[in-house]
Order: sequence, then structure tokens, then C-alpha cells
Amino acid sequence: MTTFNKPAVIFFAVMMTLLSTPGYAATHDLGVFGRTYPIAERDAIEELKSRAAAVDWGRVFNSEKMGKAIKDYKPDIRALPNVLENRRRLVDISYSLELDIPDGKGGILYPRGYTFNPLAYVNFSKTLVVINGDDPGQVAWFLTTDYAKAFDTVLLITDGSYYDLGQKIKRPVFYATSQIIDRLQLRAVPSVARQSGKYMEINEIALSKNQ
Repeated sequence: MTTFNKPAVIFFAVMMTLLSTPGYAATHDLGVFGRTYPIAERDAIEELKSRAAAVDWGRVFNSEKMGKAIKDYKPDIRALPNVLENRRRLVDISYSLELDIPDGKGGILYPRGYTFNPLAYVNFSKTLVVINGDDPGQVAWFLTTDYAKAFDTVLLITDGSYYDLGQKIKRPVFYATSQIIDRLQLRAVPSVARQSGKYMEINEIALSKNQ
């Protein structure tokens, strides 16, 4: 059983009462200990306001330049040849970790080199349609398919402008980056990718044979 020093407890309680009483400091002059100086630093908020007011925000955030940068945005992409023959294949999108994943307790949860297949754990409900956005024939083909009307379809392009095409067909358009192409092992366009169990099923569509 824990024991307490009663005098010490009483002393602590009295001191806390005195220090927490608003009128205590007002009725007891404790004097001045050491030299005092005025606060030299500027108020932090005022300093921020002053610096912000000195910035020409019109030049920093030029709406015209920002709009052009958004429209002209193009990541690392590469063109793919047109599909010549209808083909269907399954692709394993498993990948190996390049770094250790810590467990937050000083240990390693997943070591570097650990192979992981996300499709073994999650259901990917989207259908990916990959086309050459700069090819009018492939764009026209997409618009005639049920994919163009489906909300779960994600349209990716290997060439062309995502912004111009999106404005034209009135739906979101994304780039098929080199990383996506490599992960899905895409060889030609148009290609349609969807989950099939633990794999991604890739259907390559030869337009000349389907028209």
C-alpha cells in the first residue's frame, strides 16, 4: 500500500490553491528578480501577414499560365503499335518490394524482395480501356462500344492530349504511363484490361477485323 507524506501533501495543496487564485498575484508584490527587457521579436502572425503582403501573388499564381500547364501536362508515356490480331492473355501483376517495410516497432513487416499480388487480396472492379488518343479510328471505336457508357470504365491513352480528348468526348481521360504499360505488360492498342481471379485479363482488339 502506498503511503504519503501528509505535511508534504498539505503543503503542495496549499501552494496549488494560492497559485491558482486570481487575486493572489494582485495582492502580493513579489518584486523584480534580475533585469527585464522589452520583447524585441515581432509577433509571428504579423510577420507572416507582412511577408504575404509583399508577395506579388498575381505573378506567383498566374491563372493563364497554370491553366496552360494543366492542359499541356504529359507524363512519361510511350506509343504502342496497333493491334493486328485479336489476342487474349492473362497477366500476373505481382511485384517485389524494393525496400523493407517497417512494422513501426523496430522490426520489419515485409522485407525487400517480398513478392505481392494485390489481386489476391482486393477486387478491382474497374475496366481499363487503353487506346491511342491521337488515332481518330481508335477514338471512334471506343465511342461506339459499351465501355464509353459504363461508369466503371477508365479510359487511358498512350498518345495525344488527355485534355483535348476529354473535352471532345465529355468524360475523364488519363494517361497510360510507362509504369502502367509495364505492369499490365501491354503490347499494342486498343487493349481492354479487367480482373480475372488473381490475374488481369488483357484483350487486344484488332479494329480492322472487327469492323
